[in-house]
Amino acid sequence: MKACKTIRRGLNLLLLTALAASTGCTAFMAPRESHPADPPQPPITSPVPRELEMVTLPRYVIEPPDVLLIEGVKLVPKSPHRIETFDVLLVRVVGAFPEQPIDDAYSVDADGTVNLGPTYGRVKVVDSTIEESEDEIRKQLSKILSDVDVSVSLVASAGAQQITGQHLVAMDGRVNLGTYGSVYVAGMTLEQARAAVEEKLKEKLESPEIFIDVLAYNSKVYYVVTQGAGLGDNIVRFPVTGNDKVIDAVANLGGVSQVSSKKMWIARPAPNGVGCEQILPVDWDGITQGAVTATNYQLMPNDRLYIAEDKITNFNNFVSKLLNPFERMVGFVSLSTSAANRIVRFGLGNTF
Repeated sequence: MKACKTIRRGLNLLLLTALAASTGCTAFMAPRESHPADPPQPPITSPVPRELEMVTLPRYVIEPPDVLLIEGVKLVPKSPHRIETFDVLLVRVVGAFPEQPIDDAYSVDADGTVNLGPTYGRVKVVDSTIEESEDEIRKQLSKILSDVDVSVSLVASAGAQQITGQHLVAMDGRVNLGTYGSVYVAGMTLEQARAAVEEKLKEKLESPEIFIDVLAYNSKVYYVVTQGAGLGDNIVRFPVTGNDKVIDAVANLGGVSQVSSKKMWIARPAPNGVGCEQILPVDWDGITQGAVTATNYQLMPNDRLYIAEDKITNFNNFVSKLLNPFERMVGFVSLSTSAANRIVRFGLGNTF
């Protein structure tokens, strides 16, 4: 009898050991050695990008309402350039007073003049060419000095101030360059947009060169939709960074809300008429508790991460919404009845 019990215990121990070895994957177990005759197994691959199998997104395409940063590298007006307000001129004069030299950059003020100092006064140069401005400055200085030589050159054009800076891509797909007009850049890469802007600037500038980059990536987003358990759905919009996964989206949301369940999926749209929208179920417990990467998908532009509601919370909210009107009605009737009884018993003077 004791021998049978000993055998039974040994079999149970072997069974428990086999079950423990067959469940899950443990880090402390050594990998099995493959038999030399067994062919190598190819790795499991999937066309859907996910954690540890992420892909690089395609070249960024500019769309409204992106914000572009444009800086002028070479912005030289075509000759003959007419001096404008807020242009910056480099004025050099030979023969000026040694203690009050004229050798500096001067801005054209709003009244169209350059201020050469209290001794020399102001000279109107707006709408003049560079050569004409030299003559005007020479005439002004000849009233004070004798035998002067004047040299004027353009340091910065006021038009460059309209180009350099932040530019919003409007809903018509154009960026506004001030007096130089507007340029259509929607659907273009940065290189194509730079070429388009430089081509537009060639109408008024000599071989212009610019630098362009995206300052705010506003057009590529994904959505997190949280079902509200009968209280209305919540939608949050996040920009795509190229490294977003399911766990990142929930982290940006601040976690799973109290009205939500752990049931969630990604709805990935397809072009019109294709009819191949993808529904990708998400194993939230596997992602968070087991670091399972299989359903921690990489989020793409226009993805919808849908987080389903908790059914018990939804039922509780439904019952509350259904019973609230009756509870208010019963409370109103009870209050009215109590007030009427007090009036009958004590009179109007003792009601309150």
